[in-house]
Amino acid sequence: MTKDSKIRTPIVCVMGHVDHGKTSLLDKIRGSSVVSTEEGAITQHIGATLVPIDAITRMSGALSKVSVNVPGLLFIDTPGHHAFTTLRARGGALADMAIVVVDINEGFRPQTIEALQILRNYKTPFVIAANKIDRIHGWRVQRDQPFTKTFSQQNERVQGVLETKVYELVGKLSDLGFNSERFDRVSDFARNICIVPTSALTGEGIPDILMVLIGLAQRYMTESLKVSADGPGAGTVLEVKEERGLGITLDVILYDGILAVGDEIVVAGGEEIIETKVRSLLKPRPMKEILVEERFERVRAVTAAAGIKVAAPRLDDVIAGSPLRVVRDLNRSEVVEQVRREIQDIQVTLSDLGVIIRADTIGALEALSKELDGHQIQVMRAAVGPVTRHDVIEAGTIRDPLYSAILAFNTPVLPDAIDTLADASMSHVNIFEGGVIYKLIDDYVEWRDAKKQELERQRFEKLVMPAKIRILPDCVFRQSNPAVVGVRVLSGKLQSGVDLLLLPGGRKVGRLKQIQAKSETVHEVEAGSEVAISIEGPTVGRQINVGDDLYVDIPERHVKVIEREMVDLLSPGLQEILEEFTSFKRREDPFWGK
Repeated sequence: MTKDSKIRTPIVCVMGHVDHGKTSLLDKIRGSSVVSTEEGAITQHIGATLVPIDAITRMSGALSKVSVNVPGLLFIDTPGHHAFTTLRARGGALADMAIVVVDINEGFRPQTIEALQILRNYKTPFVIAANKIDRIHGWRVQRDQPFTKTFSQQNERVQGVLETKVYELVGKLSDLGFNSERFDRVSDFARNICIVPTSALTGEGIPDILMVLIGLAQRYMTESLKVSADGPGAGTVLEVKEERGLGITLDVILYDGILAVGDEIVVAGGEEIIETKVRSLLKPRPMKEILVEERFERVRAVTAAAGIKVAAPRLDDVIAGSPLRVVRDLNRSEVVEQVRREIQDIQVTLSDLGVIIRADTIGALEALSKELDGHQIQVMRAAVGPVTRHDVIEAGTIRDPLYSAILAFNTPVLPDAIDTLADASMSHVNIFEGGVIYKLIDDYVEWRDAKKQELERQRFEKLVMPAKIRILPDCVFRQSNPAVVGVRVLSGKLQSGVDLLLLPGGRKVGRLKQIQAKSETVHEVEAGSEVAISIEGPTVGRQINVGDDLYVDIPERHVKVIEREMVDLLSPGLQEILEEFTSFKRREDPFWGK
C-alpha cells in the first residue's frame, strides 16, 4: 500500500436479538434518539451513522495515546428480529466488524445465535456487548465511565453477579465454538472474542467498546485489501425518497471505492436496469443517522465507507435494496450485467398457490418471505413497491380463500387498489399493512385461522349429523300430510330437512320438514330436547307408531367426512349414535361410508 493510499472507513454492523438494546447503544454513541422513531421501537431498516475518529477518541480517552490510521467507524444498525436473517446477512457481508448486543440478564436468544452464525459464515471479527448491566440489582451507576472504573465501584455481591453472568456468556460461546473472555482479560485478540459489559442507558462500558473496535480495525483493516478505496464506487440503496429542491434521491451505503458528482451509475428499477449520472451528492453530518437526518452538506465526492444521499435523473423507479455501481474501469455492459445478476438473486421462494406480498425494499421483501416460510405460509407473488389494483384483482382470483390476502410491509396501498377492494366481488380479499414484520404476520395468521374456523363451521353446518328420536305417547297432533308428532331426541343432534329411517329394517319413513320448540321454528336441537316435528310421507298408525325409534338417514358421503375429519370433535353421545347407525349400514356392505 502506497503512502498516499486512502484508508476506507471500517464498517461496523450492530446485531443481536430484538429489544436487547442495539439502537440504544448507537444512540448513546451518537447522542441521538433514533430508537424513538422506529415503529414499535424495533429497527426495521439498515441505517448508517458515521462516527469520526476524533469523536471516538473523546469518548474512549485511551485512544489519544495511540497512533490511529482509520478515519472513524461507519455503524450499520440492523433489524434485530429473527425475520431479518437476509438483511442481517447483507449487513454481515458488508461489515468489516460487528457488535453483537446481548442483554446480560437474558443471555443468548435464537436471534443472537443466528447473528453469530452469520458472522462465522462471513469470517467477520466481532465483539460482544453484554448490555444492560445497570439492571443488575444493586448496581451503582457511574455514567459514561469505562468498565473497569465502574466495576471497581460496585460491592462484592454485584461484582459476583456480573462475573457469573459474563461466564454464562463465555460458556454459551464455547458451546458454539468460540473462545471468549471479558475484554480486559484478553491478551490475544485474534484468538479470543472480547465480551464488554455495557449499559446503553448510562454509557458505562461504551468507551471500551469503541476502543476494542478501533483495535480490531487497526489489526484487521490495515492488513486487508479493503483499506484501499480508490476504485469505482459500489454501494447498496437503503431508501428512495423525494427531497424538496432535489426531486427523487437515493440514500446509499457506499461500502467500496469512490462516488463522485458526474459519475455514471447503474441501479435496478422495478421494470428495468437504470443508467444515470450523479447530479449531486449530500452527506449527513457526522454522528447523524442517514435515514432521519434533515440537514446535509453538499460534497463533490465521497470515499467508502459512508452513508450518502445521491441525486440524479430517472431515479423514480429505483428499488430500495438495489445494488449501486459506478461505471468507470469496467465497461457499461459489464456493470449492467453485475447489477442484473444481483437483482435476480433475490431469495424469495414462490409457489403456485399462496399470498401476495409487497415491501418497500428488496431486503424487507426477502425477510418477509423468509418469515412466512418459517410459518409454512406460501407466497404466490412478491414485489417491491405499493399495493396496486392488479394485486387486489389477482388476490381475488386465488382459489383457496385462506390465501386471498395481500401483506404490505412498510409500503402504501394505492387509491385504485382501495377502490377495487370496495367492489362487492372483492369482499373476500384482505390487505394487511404494517411496519413491523412479525406483527403483520400475526395479523394475517389471526385472520386466516378465524377464516378457517368459519369455513369449517359453514361446511359442517351442511353435514347431516347423527340423531335418534322416539315418538312420544299422547303427542300425535296430525296423522298425515304431513304427520305432526311430539318426539324426544334420545341422542345426537336433530336437524330439519333430513330423511328418517325405522330400524332394524332400515325402511325410510319420510322427510323431517320442520322442528318446533316452544312454539318457535328452529333448525336443530340437541339430545334431551322434546319438540314437535312434521314428517312428510308417513301416516301415524301405519308406517310409524307411538313409541317407535327413528334414526336420521346420513348420506354416505357425509359419513366419510364426519369419520375422517370430525369424529374427534363429536360428543360421546354423537359418536355412539354414529357407530350404531354405521354398524347397521355395514352389515350389508362392510365398506359403506369408508
